[in-house]
Amino acid sequence: MSRIPVTVLTGFLGAGKTTLLNRLLRDAGGRRYAVIVNEYGELGIDGSLVVGAEEEVYELNNGCVCCKLRGDLIRIASALVRRPGGFDGILIETTGLADPAPIVQTFYFDDLLRQHTRLDSVICVADARHLVAQLRDAPEAGAQLAQADLVLLNKADLADAATLAQAAQAVQQINPTAELQHSVHGDASLTRLLDRGAFDMARLRVPALRLGMAGGGRGGPAYAPVDAGRHSTGLSSVALSFERPFERSRFLPWLQRLVTERGADLLRAKGIAAFEGEDRRFVFQAVHMTVDSGLDRAWIRSETRETRLVLIGRGLDADELRDELAHCLSDACETTS
Repeated sequence: MSRIPVTVLTGFLGAGKTTLLNRLLRDAGGRRYAVIVNEYGELGIDGSLVVGAEEEVYELNNGCVCCKLRGDLIRIASALVRRPGGFDGILIETTGLADPAPIVQTFYFDDLLRQHTRLDSVICVADARHLVAQLRDAPEAGAQLAQADLVLLNKADLADAATLAQAAQAVQQINPTAELQHSVHGDASLTRLLDRGAFDMARLRVPALRLGMAGGGRGGPAYAPVDAGRHSTGLSSVALSFERPFERSRFLPWLQRLVTERGADLLRAKGIAAFEGEDRRFVFQAVHMTVDSGLDRAWIRSETRETRLVLIGRGLDADELRDELAHCLSDACETTS
């Protein structure tokens, strides 16, 4: 049974989410989408601005879909998957103040939705001219960037080259694994917006990051601490790589403790790990306390059996994480790269 792909559009107030949503619907090419729009207020506004899907727009008003309206999201999405004929996709536009993580978790936790839908992508639309200031003043903006697999720096025509460079650097510091695109009026290529498979374990990609920050490169972890004076206070990304394999019986309990004890502050994490005596890759990704993991395809001969992990969250200590993982290495070797 083919599962319905779900795309979440997030981003701070005024970034251009509805403009992008309208573009997706106008250029749908005969594909049929259901649209769920979250508006923070008793009177819906955004739903009336969405074109091209009048009979398929569902508004969630007077609350944030990541908080009090989460039950309504389950109710509406569950009704959609039961509809005769089905849809080619479900598009969810969040309010500008929403943390998309609980939405992601909803499609993992609910049995019906997990069976009939697949989370395809979280796209964050950011205002290129105002992003740096928003990251300084609004923690929601940082959380939205951290959850995304694609960041669209929108309104690029309104920002000069220096401002665009600062915005891109801010995105890289918070979420070094996200794809970054510039756009004007949400004019990004639709082939790069849909069917991304960002939450498909078989398509999981964890780049070998060498960020050049203090402590990075060979002989230690690569990590990118975020400047709290300019961006969301306490938010950082940590990238670690290990050339030696892990002991499965040590690594799996460490991963469980990570999401259980630090899940509230862990916005996103993903990794590809090599286990001693195992010919297949172990892959995982986590959003807060939700983790999806398992053995993937076999390592191919041309690959280096290197473990790579990227974690994004608040209060992450790269040295502490490195030391914890060193104890998970096969035969307790603490050599990292």
